Amino acid sequence: MPPEETKVVAGSSASARIIAAGIVIAFCYWASAVLVTLLVSVLAAYFLDPVVTWLEDIRLPRALGSLLVVLLTLALLAVLGWSLIQTVDQFSLDWPEYRQTLRAATQALQKDLETLEAHVSEIEPTERASRGVVTVTESHAVRDALIGRLSSLSVFLLGASFVPFLVFFMLAGKRQVWHATMQLFAANDRTQVRDTLAEVTQVLRSYLIGTALVGLILVLANWLFFWGLGLDFPFLTALVSGVCNLVPYLGAIISFVPPLFVGLKQYHTVGPFVGIFVVLTILHILTANFLIPALVGWRIRLNALALTLSILFWGWMWGLMGVILAIPIAAVVKVICEHVESLRPVGRWLSA
Repeated sequence: MPPEETKVVAGSSASARIIAAGIVIAFCYWASAVLVTLLVSVLAAYFLDPVVTWLEDIRLPRALGSLLVVLLTLALLAVLGWSLIQTVDQFSLDWPEYRQTLRAATQALQKDLETLEAHVSEIEPTERASRGVVTVTESHAVRDALIGRLSSLSVFLLGASFVPFLVFFMLAGKRQVWHATMQLFAANDRTQVRDTLAEVTQVLRSYLIGTALVGLILVLANWLFFWGLGLDFPFLTALVSGVCNLVPYLGAIISFVPPLFVGLKQYHTVGPFVGIFVVLTILHILTANFLIPALVGWRIRLNALALTLSILFWGWMWGLMGVILAIPIAAVVKVICEHVESLRPVGRWLSA
């Protein structure tokens, strides 16, 4: 083939790849609700599959075992949700006290800012136009936020309602789905596909189990600390704080919010808040440097730059759910790249 034709073919191939990548990104963006629901269901199925397999080993039919596991999981989530609702209800009754504390802190901050502004105006005196009086009416922030996000909430509830059914079908029909997936590929490629899917299963299962163990350790440690500190609602506060700590990067900051907010009503000195900050910081450092590498990182093997780029991209694409799903998505992409000859350099870069 002449050099000119080779350049044209190479340019067309590169353009086709760019267009295909753009189509995939657009599809991921516009079909976010469907894809997030599907990915959450897949992760839940991978997490619950060992329990279903154990029930099958003790002579329980797989369909019945899958149904029992899904129902028990829903019951556990319902209990936790009901406890959280009761806590929120109690918190709403105590809201005037929290509101008074927040208002006092806001007024103190406003007074300091006015003092600073007065000192600055003394340093650089200028004539200022008279300021009009602005009347600020109190708005119902929670109600306005709920109304504003009603559409997003309905999409979330619609997707969540499909998750139990998808998980059940994935668990009950595991062998049929596996066999049907193999039939999608040519006979000479099925061995490679089977090895790839087997490694994907190991990576996802290790990630989910390791993350669950890390979350359990964090929740128990926070619970004991909050209980010893005498904080209200110690278990649920520890549960929310521990789960928030699992969010990559942002979790270190978000995990401080629940205990600090609950402690506003109880503590009127800075000491307990400093203690909460110090203990949670130590727990986060231990988690990031010891627990996650020991229980999760040994199987994922992704470099920090790849993780950061994955979190940024999927967080931009799907918001908070994208941040949560970014690590397993990157891990699956790495495994696929390692088993495809033309993509192995990408797989080596992801794990470098």
